[in-house]
Amino acid sequence: MTDEGIADIVYIEPLTVDVIARVIERERPDGLLPTLGGQTGLNLAVDLANAGILDKYNVRSLGTPIDTIRKAEDRELFKRMLEEIGEPVPESYIARNMNEARRAAQAIGLPVVIRPAYTLGGTGGGHATTMEELAFIASIGLAVSPAHQVLVEKSVAGWKEIEYEVMRDGADNCITVCNMENIDPMGVHTGDSIVVAPSQTLTDKEYQMLRSASIKIIKALGVEGGCNIQFALAPHKMVAELWPPGGSGDLHWENGCPPYYVIEVNPRVSRSSALASKATGYPIARVAAKIAVGRRLDEIWNQVTGKTMAAFEPALDYCVVKIPRWPFDKFASGDRRIGTQMKATGEVMAIDRCFEAALQKAVRSLETAAKSLLW
Repeated sequence: MTDEGIADIVYIEPLTVDVIARVIERERPDGLLPTLGGQTGLNLAVDLANAGILDKYNVRSLGTPIDTIRKAEDRELFKRMLEEIGEPVPESYIARNMNEARRAAQAIGLPVVIRPAYTLGGTGGGHATTMEELAFIASIGLAVSPAHQVLVEKSVAGWKEIEYEVMRDGADNCITVCNMENIDPMGVHTGDSIVVAPSQTLTDKEYQMLRSASIKIIKALGVEGGCNIQFALAPHKMVAELWPPGGSGDLHWENGCPPYYVIEVNPRVSRSSALASKATGYPIARVAAKIAVGRRLDEIWNQVTGKTMAAFEPALDYCVVKIPRWPFDKFASGDRRIGTQMKATGEVMAIDRCFEAALQKAVRSLETAAKSLLW
């Protein structure tokens, strides 16, 4: 996007509404593509729409509409939308000040998770087990959230964390590019977790249940392009029996499938999208850009395979493992505890025929002193 050989013009300016408004005034673009600019792109697009800049200069939001971004990023609107389509969400309350956060925690019961709205990498969020921790985390979350809004949510720490990468076009055609399983459970940010694609411990029933839910959610949101959906899936009954009251042991299993919750949706190309692209050979960013200008999935060639259309779901007969990398060589005194805030600054990825081989290969790719997990 910043290559002068591709872009007509490149601006190196602060990413603020005032600066972007001046660029729009000068360049008069027909459209804006917020979903390829990460969390910053989404937030700026919403701010520009709220300020009336997009309407003033007749700039169209390409791909995912602004209302859809609001619905996915605003915790209150997102929760309401999921309840309307019958998808399960953990018990939660929206808080806009400390008093509301305390009341929410008392109503749900500790421990709780704090999730600020419109932030990247879980910034400002955390896992609170005491009211003192709640006060500390919620105050930070309210300060860093552009909407000054946090979600106080029942903790499902220890459940499986499963992600689906989904694509949808303007004609409502949907596919799942791949699903990924976090080796670390809920309570650890997916960017700080070892991730494997495809999932290794889901039964076919569980896989299909979450796949159907993913497609239902992306259709309800109206996302046009790529979308990452995160689920919390209760562990097996044998594990659940060891849990305290309120854990998965108290929850109802249907048709032999464990209960699940929808945790979050990223209505954009994300880090997980990059992993899914590399893992499957499906060019998510390219396909999302084509969809944004009106092409349908069955009209876009998959340039990687050269034989299939973008409407063809990839199938993996190999394993892909991602391991995060933390910059403790540069920040030796940094806090090394992992939680709902992402701290990794990079990652490695390895492909092999089985999980064990891919995991060992990824460990070697980290280029730390260890040659393998066993050495």
